[in-house]
Amino acid sequence: MFIPEYLNMSKIVQSGKITRLFDAVEEHGGTIRFVGGAVRDTLAGLSGFDLDLATDLTPDEFVEACQDNGLKTIPVGIKTATTGVVIDDRILEVASLKRSIRRENGKYGIEFTDDWSADAARRDLTINAVYADLHGNVFDYYDGINDLKKGIVRFIGNPEDRIEEDPLRIMRFFRFYARFGKAAVDTDSLNACIKLKDSLRTMAIERVRDELFKILITPNAAVAMRYIYDNDILAYFLPKSGHLDALQRLGKLVEDMRYDGNFLRRLFVLYQPNVGQAENMANTLRLTKKQKETFVKWAKIDVKPEYLSTAKTRLQFIYRYGKQFCLDKVLLGAAIYGYQNINIGAVLKQIEDAIVPIFPLRGRDIINAGIKGNKQIGKKMERLEQQWIDSDFKMTREELLQNIIK
Repeated sequence: MFIPEYLNMSKIVQSGKITRLFDAVEEHGGTIRFVGGAVRDTLAGLSGFDLDLATDLTPDEFVEACQDNGLKTIPVGIKTATTGVVIDDRILEVASLKRSIRRENGKYGIEFTDDWSADAARRDLTINAVYADLHGNVFDYYDGINDLKKGIVRFIGNPEDRIEEDPLRIMRFFRFYARFGKAAVDTDSLNACIKLKDSLRTMAIERVRDELFKILITPNAAVAMRYIYDNDILAYFLPKSGHLDALQRLGKLVEDMRYDGNFLRRLFVLYQPNVGQAENMANTLRLTKKQKETFVKWAKIDVKPEYLSTAKTRLQFIYRYGKQFCLDKVLLGAAIYGYQNINIGAVLKQIEDAIVPIFPLRGRDIINAGIKGNKQIGKKMERLEQQWIDSDFKMTREELLQNIIK
């Protein structure tokens, strides 16, 4: 379906230099269009998307077109025939049109084509197969615009074929349903995901994990995760969770406070692990060292309501653990425990605005007072610091120095 001048391209094109790219391709007898997220999200009224493009030139032809027009290119995806072109210090990815072919061994491959509808046919979902040119003309080969309006998320053509081409599309189906789904889940697509769920075992755990994390930060993550759990989609490496309500509460709280989504917080709320479970989960999901440390620390330190009951106890909590840790733990605690009698918004605001006190003594002060031995110095420092905290951080350096020898 061709819809002339359907999109306001100023929402997609933020730089006039992109026109050079379109001119370069057209001068070489080719066509180039925006596709995927940029078009889909603009149609949905969203912003902040990456720009992906497609062209009917082969990669070699595309590179030649760019070089002739002074545009720098970078090979970013040899297997996917994707070339990066530098525009305003950004790398835009441009994929050459391809069609899916089934080889003699039964596996799927790709070959170049100049047929836009064939390129659309090999994409995963109808809502991701909408193209737009620089003038806002839209090319919709599989009724993706209508599906997007109705909140229908479904595979193009035979769902099993699409999944066999790339098993990771199982996770992408649930991710996009969590983000754009408004209608009942598409039965054919869901059944194909269930039937071929074991094919996910062939994928690198990091790729499956990354899609899982993208699902968790969507507004309707709990809905998608229920389908995943009910149908054992990820049972080969993740246990089921009974905390979907807590996940929903966290999502609403984060939205109300206008915080960015954080997949690690949502993973924690979803499973509410103890220390051992947190360590095992971090290892299974191959979290980074920093992510693992944060995840395990959340499990080690509980945030009891009394920590938040007064401005004094809140400041002590902030001093002990730092602002970011406290923000995270308050959000996690509110989602898990409810904190019915606490104004969570006010607590979070106080943490954000808090001026964290600085303990006025150093180890050298203890040594200068004649105390020797690391163990004794450490004990004295801990005692004095606790006195300072108990004073609501009001004891002066001079008062603390006087207490060293007591």
